[in-house]
Amino acid sequence: MKPVKVGLLGLGTVGTGVVRIVEGNQQDLNSQVGSPIVIEKIAVRSTDKVRSVEIDAAKLTIDPWEVIRDPEIDVIVEVMGGIDQTKEYILEALERGKHVVTANKDLMALHGSELLAKAQEKQCDVFYEASVAGGIPIIRTLIEGFSSDRIVKIMGIVNGTTNYILTKMSQEGASYEDVLKEAQDLGYAESDPTSDVEGLDAARKMAILGTLGFRTNVELDDVTVQGISSVTKEDITYARKLGYEMKLLGIATSSNEHITISVQPTMIKQNHPLASVNGVFNAVYVHGEAVGETMFYGAGAGEMPTATSIVADLVAVVKNLKLGVNGLKAIVPYKTKKLQSTDQVFYKNFILLHVDDKAGVLAQITQVFAEYDVSLASVVQQPNEHNPDAEIVIITHRASKANFDKVLQHFEQLDVIQRIKSVYRVEDI
Repeated sequence: MKPVKVGLLGLGTVGTGVVRIVEGNQQDLNSQVGSPIVIEKIAVRSTDKVRSVEIDAAKLTIDPWEVIRDPEIDVIVEVMGGIDQTKEYILEALERGKHVVTANKDLMALHGSELLAKAQEKQCDVFYEASVAGGIPIIRTLIEGFSSDRIVKIMGIVNGTTNYILTKMSQEGASYEDVLKEAQDLGYAESDPTSDVEGLDAARKMAILGTLGFRTNVELDDVTVQGISSVTKEDITYARKLGYEMKLLGIATSSNEHITISVQPTMIKQNHPLASVNGVFNAVYVHGEAVGETMFYGAGAGEMPTATSIVADLVAVVKNLKLGVNGLKAIVPYKTKKLQSTDQVFYKNFILLHVDDKAGVLAQITQVFAEYDVSLASVVQQPNEHNPDAEIVIITHRASKANFDKVLQHFEQLDVIQRIKSVYRVEDI
């Protein structure tokens, strides 16, 4: 049995996990694909670095092109990160007829359509299960499990760092700043946490899920993004009093072939399964027209969960290789992209206002909502010993984003409103 030879680009945390699984599970892998899988060559930044797995030094190189251009290598596994240069590596690998497995969400969000088109042209596989939600097999599920259904909504917690921060704020009453520092100390957040806390990481993942779920080319610029850096303990306290948890949710919906995708802090009803997803865990909720509601939960990052998804993709590549069907399963977007306008996007809203503490204020506020056809589900006025102004908490019924934006613009001009303290989307299905 001729072995299938793999070239590995990168030997960091995830690359190390790939080596552990491939070398430690040879018997299981062999039984699945009918031949050995061998890591033939590995591109690293330094060949002298001490590593937690034993590697034959002869397999290491500091030149990624040496791996890509090796005629003996059948599959390239990319876990080095980066965008522009990495894209060139993968395009060259595909040009040479090599199959590709990648965990690179940034690359796939920005250039996935181009890479998949090249793969189809060259009859090669490009698999990227590990690029979204770590060990959760959500990409394969969207491609294969929902192939006979029409997806109408994808909603998920797809960033473990922000979920950890919001969980700690909710359960312990800690401040955003304190929990962020703790997350950095534990290695959950980078020294520059911008990509995570401002929602950019989640947005890239939602662009990938939206492309697969709706079979259209969703670009990063199509995703409306708001991070969690402005979420306060006060916001979370109000949410819990009203029966909600605060989560950074990626939400993608399709209606009449028009789509909208966003990432934003969202108040979700405490009885919804996503509300109980805590810590660094991820979960993705998918609603299909036929199957109804489904949810997928698991570790969203880490060495072994992510490596497990990569090796699962590797097994799929080798099985296709044995059957001679590589490149036939690529999902190249085929639908024309139609984005919903703001008057087509409907959802409930939470708003916290600091207002003058005098008679007639509430009447003025409710009149503004009525003017723009936004009906109210609940209105609560709360005393706050730390705030000399009155605080009014409002949850609306479903309203168009266009109309709700007009309400907010009107409030900015209303003298009795001192401050629009917080505004969040509400999900209570």
